[in-house]
Amino acid sequence: MREGKELILATKPYASENRSSSWKHLWITLVLLVAALSATLLLPFFVAKLAASILSGLLVVRMFVIYHDHQHHTILQNSVLAEGIMTIFGLYILAPTSIWKRSHDYHHKHNSKLFSASIGSYPIATRQKFEQMSGKERRAYLFTRHPLTILAGYLSMFMIGMCLQSFTSSPKKHWDSLLALILHIGGSAAVIIFLGWQAWALFIVIPFTIACGIGAYLFYAQHNFPGVTFKENEDWCYHDAALLSSSYMLMSPMMNWFTANIGYHHIHHLNARIPFYKLPQVMAEIPELQTAKTTSLGIKDIIACCKLKIWDSQLQRMITLREAAALRGTPCTPAKPVYAVVTSKVM
Repeated sequence: MREGKELILATKPYASENRSSSWKHLWITLVLLVAALSATLLLPFFVAKLAASILSGLLVVRMFVIYHDHQHHTILQNSVLAEGIMTIFGLYILAPTSIWKRSHDYHHKHNSKLFSASIGSYPIATRQKFEQMSGKERRAYLFTRHPLTILAGYLSMFMIGMCLQSFTSSPKKHWDSLLALILHIGGSAAVIIFLGWQAWALFIVIPFTIACGIGAYLFYAQHNFPGVTFKENEDWCYHDAALLSSSYMLMSPMMNWFTANIGYHHIHHLNARIPFYKLPQVMAEIPELQTAKTTSLGIKDIIACCKLKIWDSQLQRMITLREAAALRGTPCTPAKPVYAVVTSKVM
């Protein structure tokens, strides 16, 4: 049974793109997305427009994962055309290249570490830390992880997190975050003025709400699920973080297509240079990757993931607020091993 570096090396043969496949996936997705967005404005019946709007949101999710692979330098590198398309898409989806790459690269290097900055990740507090927080700090922490905050990823994660906060924290480094906001707000205003409120809802609000909400939840559940493990910095290692702290999200073939196989997240974290269209093949051909920790988009699994709030170092698992309340006052850290001290007596 391969593990660690040996397992990472086993994935290396898959870590190269088929250039024609990469272009095929990109163009098909882009054409379908443009067609669906156009249909929200051109179709004669509201129900048909609404269906096109929902489809647009799902296609934005797929396009985002393709963009994500490009930012990992996994596909379509050294192509001026691809670089231009991805830069424009990053601005469109409110995740411009400067902040997305910086935050996501940090996430891959520090996934599941306790006591690291929550850059590119949802914050994780230990029970000890949570009990030491002020009321205001607890409310802020729980608000960030609240299901409604995740569902409102369009506003919380993308407009505020990716764009507004990144620009205000470092204007020179993330000037494209401001540009993305200006283009988005300006484009929304233009649609409202020239096409009306209904067109704005169908062409912008619904697709972005669906895409950003799904994206935010996927990002949450891929690393916040029953059975996930977190490590203190000195105990952390890359391959364990991939296999023990990243989920394999069970999806239907249709949702795997719309999410561009991002549900195979444990494999992606093990080797981010594997193109999204090869991830199912990797899992099928490497047995060690077939026993991953799983979750799904089923209601029960979504509820189970969303209930998890705090890492308990004593229990070595994520716990709910109810469990945290019941455990208040008990030790927060693992018990230290007790060693027998043997002394010799000189007679």
